[in-house]
Amino acid sequence: MAAVAEVRPYRPDDLDALYRVCLETGDAGRDATALHHDPTLLGHVYAAPYGLFEPGLAFVLEDDDGVGGYVLGALDTTAFDARLEAEWWPALRSRYPSPPPGERDTPDGRLIRMIHRPHRPDPDVVASHPSHLHIDLVARCQGRGHGARLMATLLDALRAAGSPGVHLGVSTRNERAVGFYRHLGFEELRADDWIIQFGMAL
Repeated sequence: MAAVAEVRPYRPDDLDALYRVCLETGDAGRDATALHHDPTLLGHVYAAPYGLFEPGLAFVLEDDDGVGGYVLGALDTTAFDARLEAEWWPALRSRYPSPPPGERDTPDGRLIRMIHRPHRPDPDVVASHPSHLHIDLVARCQGRGHGARLMATLLDALRAAGSPGVHLGVSTRNERAVGFYRHLGFEELRADDWIIQFGMAL
């Protein structure tokens, strides 16, 4: 019999779980543990700041084995990025010096470069879809409708907060996720060889 999974609001003691789930889904939806010498780097970039700075838009999926997924949102992407620049990135930049030019690229090195030069969203995308989100589910929680439940929870919370639209980015390699977003009604806003930007009006 399948374990019952609950979608619930994020709590401060879930922070370690955000790091773990982020790592276990960090290779285009697959477990990235073997790719990283530092297991916290993915979470530093993609998960922890949301629990710390926008906990009211963070929700986790918990079953008998613990937290197996999350959806994390930011209401105002521009304001969120400014807060990270003031309160999150400086300490990490001190902890992780920027790799020197010409050094061989590694998964850890790419994330450290992102800490020093965070991704800046397309201004046109943010103008129409100012909120953004990340969602991840470990393997045991995939394919059971849990992702749709998480997304519905966050989208309802964003609507209640007055957001006119939300966007997200997904690797072109993550075909399962691309299909998932299209099934939910997200529309493609921008795309290149690596990332597709999806958006939904709220």
